[in-house]
Amino acid sequence: MRILFLGAPGAGKGTQCKKLAKKCGLTHLSSGDILRDAVKNGTKAGVAAKEFMDKGQLVPDNVLIDLFREKLSAPDCAKGFILDGFPRNSAQGHSLDQLLSEINANLDVVIDLETPDEILEERITGRRVCPNKACNEVFHVKYSPPKVDGICDACGTALVHRSDDKAELVKQRLSVYHELTKPLVDFYQAKSLLHKVDGTGEQDDIFAAILKTLKVPC
Repeated sequence: MRILFLGAPGAGKGTQCKKLAKKCGLTHLSSGDILRDAVKNGTKAGVAAKEFMDKGQLVPDNVLIDLFREKLSAPDCAKGFILDGFPRNSAQGHSLDQLLSEINANLDVVIDLETPDEILEERITGRRVCPNKACNEVFHVKYSPPKVDGICDACGTALVHRSDDKAELVKQRLSVYHELTKPLVDFYQAKSLLHKVDGTGEQDDIFAAILKTLKVPC
């Protein structure tokens, strides 16, 4: 099974992808994780990406595609994978199609986690993260607070409120997401791959809805 997840920041893609990967034995490919691993391991695409990152520039689409080519061609993706965080726009969607064609693969389904902006804003602005790179635990002041206020349960590091999770930037992030992603949603809708899932409610309920959409027994 080859699955792509779409959803705005705060929609819970990462959480649901991890749960689904564990249940179905699929490889979870998060764009952020792939980028960090490639840079750390010094792969050809990772070295190219690092040059842009060191200059504070966005990694261009052709380098991102090379990163995913490295991963999607690996043996652990042969039985299926879950894409999370890529593609983000229609141009990247077309590039992904070309890449999948090269490796004789195709997407089976695209899940779009639909969540109202007001809920996304609450989720994002309440998020607190552990800055310890060996930990990276995520908490929420309302939905999953740490046992000790402001302190990571896992490693004891003081939690931080990321600058891009603050209210003044969240609306801008969501606006940019909707502008870039609507053509991508239309692209997959036209290919009869898109399935919308309600991204509100409890995590387990959302996961059950995803499994129902995929026709996977709970």
